[in-house]
Amino acid sequence: MVSEVSKSNYLTNGKFPVGVVLRVPVGAYGGGGPYHSGSVESTLLSIKGIKVAYPSNAADMKGLMKAAYYDPNPVVMLEHKGIYWSKMPGTEDARMVEPDRDYIFPLGKANIILPAEQSFVKKGESVCIITYGMGVYWAKAAAKKYPGRVEVIDLRTLFPLDEELVFEAVTRHGKVIVLSEEQQNNSFAESLSLRISNNCYHFLDAKVEVIGAMNLPAIPINLALEAAMLPNVDKVIKRLDKLLLY
Repeated sequence: MVSEVSKSNYLTNGKFPVGVVLRVPVGAYGGGGPYHSGSVESTLLSIKGIKVAYPSNAADMKGLMKAAYYDPNPVVMLEHKGIYWSKMPGTEDARMVEPDRDYIFPLGKANIILPAEQSFVKKGESVCIITYGMGVYWAKAAAKKYPGRVEVIDLRTLFPLDEELVFEAVTRHGKVIVLSEEQQNNSFAESLSLRISNNCYHFLDAKVEVIGAMNLPAIPINLALEAAMLPNVDKVIKRLDKLLLY
């Protein structure tokens, strides 16, 4: 995957691409422990030539899967185990009626899962949360404390990244949280926060906030320790309080 497949399309100028769709269950759920609960997106994103998709619901899974099948580059589909069959409380929206059999959308197109009300945006009293996977459900639950003031963006693919939508949202709101389940230190989320700061500096009303898991080598198998390590709704609410109350 690293030394050959990821480079095949580029090195042959598209003549001999090695198309691969690799599905990888990820994410902490039910005490899976260090070998079954990790998030690996930052590791994958460091390999040039690999595209990385991370759907948060069944419909997006189908649309991304079909797009991955037709892409000449290798595509890794990261699938959170807790979202399968909505096993984790609060993820019921992941279950959807199956779209049309030809349903497909391009890799690199994010989606506004929860829009903010324009009246709050105009007054500078709104914030956008940029996230993916399980983060979508933490963000939506936390947003209930501030009706109409929180916009939630589901990236859906991490590479290619929908920078146009992300930067446009940050420009409108001026306040942003990047939310990830992955350990925060040296992560994709931290990298994205810097990219936002560099491109949207003049529109930011506060520094970009990043929420990720604690910087531990692995996910503990103990349920209490697993919960303590991971982001959750309460942790997102505390960060929203920081941006919207002070």
